[in-house]
Amino acid sequence: MQENVTNLPDTCRCAVIVAHPDDEVLWAGGTILMHPAHDWTIVTACRKSDTDRNPRFFAAAEVLHASGQMGDVDDGPEQIPLAPNGLEAELLSLLPVMTYDLVMTHSPQGEYTRHRRHEEVADAVINLIESKQLKADQLWLFAYTDNDRAHFPRAIDGADKTVLLPEDIWTKKYELMADVYGFSPDSWEAQTTPLREAFWCFHAEAGVHEQITERRLVR
Repeated sequence: MQENVTNLPDTCRCAVIVAHPDDEVLWAGGTILMHPAHDWTIVTACRKSDTDRNPRFFAAAEVLHASGQMGDVDDGPEQIPLAPNGLEAELLSLLPVMTYDLVMTHSPQGEYTRHRRHEEVADAVINLIESKQLKADQLWLFAYTDNDRAHFPRAIDGADKTVLLPEDIWTKKYELMADVYGFSPDSWEAQTTPLREAFWCFHAEAGVHEQITERRLVR
């Protein structure tokens, strides 16, 4: 981690780019809720045509005081690999601007074992930043693991930034998962909902691919 990489101004423009509606809440919802003065945009690559998840996503974005955009890339159970250029173009088409103080997204390792779309979105965002089609001062990657399905995903000890959510913030985050997204208490999603949020943090203009490889954040 480079010096001061986890510091942000009191107000800034932030983009959260995820694979699925609910990922924004699960992996970063508490951090978003704790910074209501920031200008948040949430983009999800999948499920625009999902008549259940679509309205739930926009309801969650309203609670998070964020604007939202949804894509509709294939998310079938076969998880057929996406063409990288096509996914990158889709994400660019969903973003209202191309310059941010902070971009958050998945880690190339994902947050659990395993979901191809999480990994592909991470790679796409990193490629867009490296090619300067998407500009950001900082890039934060979600830092969670399930240690090869040994437990529910949880924050990685030693991540660059770890946020222990205040009780009221975690409760609101859990309510978003349970009441807005509709996950039952015994669902994987509800039981996963992290009390600690964690991120790998990078200066986005400093060779992100190289930094990620050096820190072994690759599959």
